[in-house]
Amino acid sequence: MRGKLVLLTGITGVMGKETAVALAKMGATVVCSSRLRESGETAVAEIKAASGSDNVDLLVADLASQSQIRQMAAAFKQRYGRLDVLINNAGTYRADRDVTEDGMEYTLAVNHLAPYLLTACLIDTLKAPAPARIINLTSGSHAQGHIDFDDLQSERNYSFFKVGGMTKLALLLFTYELAERLNGSGVTANAVHPGLVPKGTAKRYMPKGVQVMMGLLSVIPTPFTKSPEKGAETAVYLASSPDVEGVNGQYFVDKKPTQSSPASYDVETRGRLWEVSAALTGLPVDWA
Repeated sequence: MRGKLVLLTGITGVMGKETAVALAKMGATVVCSSRLRESGETAVAEIKAASGSDNVDLLVADLASQSQIRQMAAAFKQRYGRLDVLINNAGTYRADRDVTEDGMEYTLAVNHLAPYLLTACLIDTLKAPAPARIINLTSGSHAQGHIDFDDLQSERNYSFFKVGGMTKLALLLFTYELAERLNGSGVTANAVHPGLVPKGTAKRYMPKGVQVMMGLLSVIPTPFTKSPEKGAETAVYLASSPDVEGVNGQYFVDKKPTQSSPASYDVETRGRLWEVSAALTGLPVDWA
């Protein structure tokens, strides 16, 4: 990874930090994004100390805001001009429905539309130094997800578990569609299920019962949970390993390509979702 440039979103989460530390130790320049400057600067200082590398930078953007995503992408291009690895790591889960400044349901905006828009804004920067890699952090909860195009913003039917699964399925469908559109470009797109990482999960906006459960799991190890270090391993592997050079359009669990849910392979749904996402973000359909 020496000489490689990585952009990683969601840096203030424990797992984001672990991913950044591992890649910085390998010699990569890691550019981190954070919603808030103060917490982002604290995270960058911790990453530098843990990795022994000064090649860690910060960009500030609220990924719920499409204008801030565009501004961050423009700032990145001005500062660096090329990108080897994009890791869309940031995500959220909310107990109650909320709406962004763009009028989008909040969880959909952060978990799916933000990676879609940021990737589109940086696609030429990824193609410039190709081979390059895009890694999207999804979740095993995608298997419980369903894309309801008649209620994509969850105005009629909102629940924590429904929207969480739906947005992670949307991100996986986006990954598969993107991978196909990028075939032959030298840029690959793959998805990662990091496993259940209680210590790396932002609990603030979750239902109280889920907060309690995640809090207990973070202090009581089980065979079904992972430490942040273990949770970050697959994303680090996909970002750095020569073994996956050219591997495209796969869903990885524990560093191995794995079958995702039957719904995630629906070509018609992923194509329609791509078009709807382009409309919701003001992008041309053929940006990739």
